[in-house]
Amino acid sequence: MPIRSNHTMWLPILMVAIGGGQWLKPLSLVAQTETDGARLAPTTSVIRAVAADHEYWNQYRGPRGDGSTMADLPLEFSEGSPQVLWKTPIAGRAWSSPVVWEERIWLTNAPEIQNAPGLSDFDAIPKTLPPALDPPLKFSVVCLDAKTGQVLKDFPVLDVTHPQFTHLTNSYASSTPVVEAGRLYAHYGSHGTVCVDTNTDQVLWQRTDIYCHHWRGAGSSPIVHGDLLYIAFDGYDHQFMIALNKHTGETVWQRNRDVDFGTDDGDAKKAYSTATVVEVDGRLLLVSPFASATTAYDALTGETVWTVHHSGMNAAARPIVGNGLVYIAAGDGRDTVVAIDPRVELPPGQDRIRWQLGRSTPRRPSPLLVGTALFMLEDKGVLSWVEATTGEAITNDRATGNYWASPLLARDRIYCFSQEGRVTVLQANESLKVLAINQLDEGMNASPAVCGNRLILRTFKHVYCIGN
Repeated sequence: MPIRSNHTMWLPILMVAIGGGQWLKPLSLVAQTETDGARLAPTTSVIRAVAADHEYWNQYRGPRGDGSTMADLPLEFSEGSPQVLWKTPIAGRAWSSPVVWEERIWLTNAPEIQNAPGLSDFDAIPKTLPPALDPPLKFSVVCLDAKTGQVLKDFPVLDVTHPQFTHLTNSYASSTPVVEAGRLYAHYGSHGTVCVDTNTDQVLWQRTDIYCHHWRGAGSSPIVHGDLLYIAFDGYDHQFMIALNKHTGETVWQRNRDVDFGTDDGDAKKAYSTATVVEVDGRLLLVSPFASATTAYDALTGETVWTVHHSGMNAAARPIVGNGLVYIAAGDGRDTVVAIDPRVELPPGQDRIRWQLGRSTPRRPSPLLVGTALFMLEDKGVLSWVEATTGEAITNDRATGNYWASPLLARDRIYCFSQEGRVTVLQANESLKVLAINQLDEGMNASPAVCGNRLILRTFKHVYCIGN
């Protein structure tokens, strides 16, 4: 079924360096799309990059936060093939994704979960867990040489005496860090957030006083914009967004999720999503999905600009921006993929929700935006190609396996990474033609990273570097 024709104009990108050339702000990274005679509101996205001619995969889902790259990645590879440039074992248990700065790959890490008597919030202790370690548990940071895979650094940054209960499907280090020149920001949920000097390995500041009961373990990743570090805390008991001064760790603002969840069940109030900063009508907004709603905060002050109520709980995906809309995958529930008009003010009577979709929607993998199409990878392998301005389903197919890692858009290809180690490469158009099926010995929950023209994969026990 062909995609219905739209009139799309891609505006040129004008980059302006901010803060010593480390922040690049696209003044018109916009797709203005006319559909059925109605012009969608233009949205300007903020891109995090070091220099105009190079971008580092320094945060969850890359420099734009949308899982896209122009890197020339290998199409075909397998365990032991020449494309596997190196493979490094990593002890412990962590679902956080790798991040990259220059030729260094950074990871957060933690021991196997320790839901032992005295440390658990549940009466029934799963019998499949390893023997409990003597507290404190060491939560750590690992640095690899991107060229060789050599472990350059592996050092603890937090000592945790009383870890919260963490579900067997989760880990203590599921939040992806942020790295920039000379600094790494690592987040371990309520156990603590730290800023590390990447040259000296010194912990410059830490916050262990920001609390919520994650109930199943943490999963939201921090992001940095300007001088602020943003983190979502959506637990069983408390749900809020906080902005910290990235230089000192001090709280700049904190806002509770001021919504009626429609339930007293804290399990239905928790979430794992990561926010995105967008510029709308000349104003910087922090768009943050959580259980049953998405709120846009003023990124500098924390003032609530708008809130959209929708279904969903356990939201884990990161919002993406394009075609004048913000796309949300809200987790469990009905109609959980939502296209939102992010303008600060709407004409009277206009609904902020442009469309919603409930069929074959992902719970954990974030969607990809491919021009005026939205690609979705559902957790059980259902593939969907959707008209991004209307929500019209164009193509449905299926990939073998189970998927928690978010897919990657590399030029005209889509890479999907399964828990069974299967990497399926698709044509990035409505055909979703399978170009290659690659098999590794281990699967993954961590989303991929990119370093130059190399694919960086964190499997359950190793880090792979795959290149031509």
